[in-house]
Amino acid sequence: MVDFGGTARLVESLGACGGHLKFTLLEEEGACDSVFVCKTCAIRVVIATEKVVLQDMKDYKKHFIVPAPPEELYKALTNQYTIQLWSGEPAEMSTEPGTEFSLWGDSIVGMNLEFEEDKKIVQEWYFGDQPEDSIVTIILHPSKKGTDVELKHTNIPDEAFEDIVNGWNEAYFGALIDFYS
Repeated sequence: MVDFGGTARLVESLGACGGHLKFTLLEEEGACDSVFVCKTCAIRVVIATEKVVLQDMKDYKKHFIVPAPPEELYKALTNQYTIQLWSGEPAEMSTEPGTEFSLWGDSIVGMNLEFEEDKKIVQEWYFGDQPEDSIVTIILHPSKKGTDVELKHTNIPDEAFEDIVNGWNEAYFGALIDFYS
């Protein structure tokens, strides 16, 4: 394989170069494609460089008080039928680490990473091609008023941050608080 540096990769060869590896930039085609020509045999190759865009990522942390004991709330967060009751939307969920989940009719999808019954849920939420995993950790603490929920959501893409925060406050924990009130 010929290394053209950076994130370049060979896309198309317009003939078989004899391995001379002496390429000169001939022209650029579009934002990320360049055409090179071998100095020895004049074979043209098209190189596509993948543009790497660094995203600004944000974290969100908040505590919620839900008027239900941790055991009930854990079931409400992990049982797909109970999720459908309080969310009013389709849900696919399992408490098996390594399984994928879907909430709100595929609006939220990801991978279940860790479960500690009645105490902790850890998931990866998918946001497409992003450099770091977006991890959701929900820890349930018993409280005199029910459950103190400790939420931590890391690596939220900047462009999705406001929607995610509103979702946590209104559609997710807002709906759970209403459900148990």
